[in-house]
Order: sequence, then structure tokens, then C-alpha cells
Amino acid sequence: MTGMTDTYSGKYFDFIRQGLEQMEVTDIHGNGMSPDRGFDLWAGRAEQIKQNTKGLLFFCGNGASASMAEHMSHDWFQNAMVNTTTCAEVSHITAISNDISYEEVFRYRVRRILSEKDMLVAVSSSGNSANIVNAVQAAKERMAFTVTVSGKESGNAIRRMGDLNFYVPLMHYGEVESAHALLLHGALDYYLDKYMGGRH
Repeated sequence: MTGMTDTYSGKYFDFIRQGLEQMEVTDIHGNGMSPDRGFDLWAGRAEQIKQNTKGLLFFCGNGASASMAEHMSHDWFQNAMVNTTTCAEVSHITAISNDISYEEVFRYRVRRILSEKDMLVAVSSSGNSANIVNAVQAAKERMAFTVTVSGKESGNAIRRMGDLNFYVPLMHYGEVESAHALLLHGALDYYLDKYMGGRH
């Protein structure tokens, strides 16, 4: 490994690592906590949803974040055995976008199906996408537990909107998306290690 950070790839991977090390995790009041504490709160609420309320984890995002949302929705469903949903269907996305607006693609469904027994996980590199902001607002109105995962500017719109907020201070989409992928898998693996006897 000697000299790896002198290579392009070494510098790139190190930069992502540093971004994750500088990640800020806060609650709805802006109080900071360690990433481990954030993972523990997320996992604990997911376990409560699974065992007690029989609720849903609702994942949403745009572009690469949509792929991650769909991916994590499946992994939580199959591996953690928590019921999940997304807005990934082409018919839903195109119909709501055409009939109402793209800003409503997530909020429309959130308002219909989420309640205090559920959780929303909103993934946005910029933290400023109108449809994600709307989804978080709607989830809060419905009293669902909200988790935001964002990056880029520190003052982005959703960074302090959630009950639990993970902010990675990286400025370019590829960097933020790479960090978010690791973060999202970390949250799931934490749950699997604590509640399911280990990851697989």
C-alpha cells in the first residue's frame, strides 16, 4: 500500500474517505452525534417498525440517488426483512410528472401511504431537489420518522429537516454518490449486525 496516495486512484479513494470521516450527523434540533449513534437510532427505529408498528421504510431519490434508493429498498426488504417501498415504477413517475408535476412524484405517494408508523429515507446529493424537499415535508406532516442523506453545500434544504440527518461535505456528484452508497450500506449492515445475527 506504500505510495498509494501518490496515485490518482489513491488520492481519489482517500478523498472519499476523508469526506466520510468529516460527515456530520444531526437530529431535528441540529444537535450533533457520532455516525455510530446515528446508525443506532436508524436501526432502532427500523426494528420498531418491523416488530411493533408493521410499517414501511420508504426510500426516494433522483438519478443515481434513485438507483440507490431502489437498491436499498430491496436490500432492507430481502436481508433485513423490513417492508419497504419506493416510487421507482416508470408508470408512476411519468404519470405524476405529466398529470401534476415532477416536484410531486414522491410527495403524492407519501401523503397517501405514510403515517407515524413509517420511515422515509430521502437521498439527495445536492439536498435541494424540490421533489425530495416536498417528500420530506410531507413525511413530517404525516408524522413519519424521517432520515435525510445529503451532500454538497452545507446549507442545503434537507440537511436539517429530518429527525436524523447525514451530511457528507463533498462537492462533486460522483464523490457524494460514492460516499452515500457506503453510508447507506453501513446503516443496513449495522442493523444486520445488531438485530439479525450478522451481515451476509
